[in-house]
Amino acid sequence: MKNILLIFIGGGAGSLMRYFLSRFINSLSTSHFPFGTFVVNVAGCFLIGFVIFYTERYGERADTWRLLLATGLCGGFTTFSTFSLESSELISEQHILVFLLYAGGSILLGLLATYLGLLAGRAI
Repeated sequence: MKNILLIFIGGGAGSLMRYFLSRFINSLSTSHFPFGTFVVNVAGCFLIGFVIFYTERYGERADTWRLLLATGLCGGFTTFSTFSLESSELISEQHILVFLLYAGGSILLGLLATYLGLLAGRAI
């Protein structure tokens, strides 16, 4: 139950951070480029990398912090950070074909699913 609560609190905080930071950044720009989402995704990737690397030295004693910050906060802030971490791990473990399938499939199928969802929504 404690782990679920940690993820819940971190996820809620991360979602709020994403919302406010993205809105703030987008308010500074007149471009069509989605700077808010872009900055949030890059910042989330940095944060999850930092949290995972920093907490590894503490082993199981840091599980609570990893759940709160990596799974919860970064997961709520951006799932792109988890995608990036998993992709980096596949590359570092030299699972290049799996990485290419995962990254390529995630991007292509994600875009296709979004488009199909838009079409389905319009059809209702």
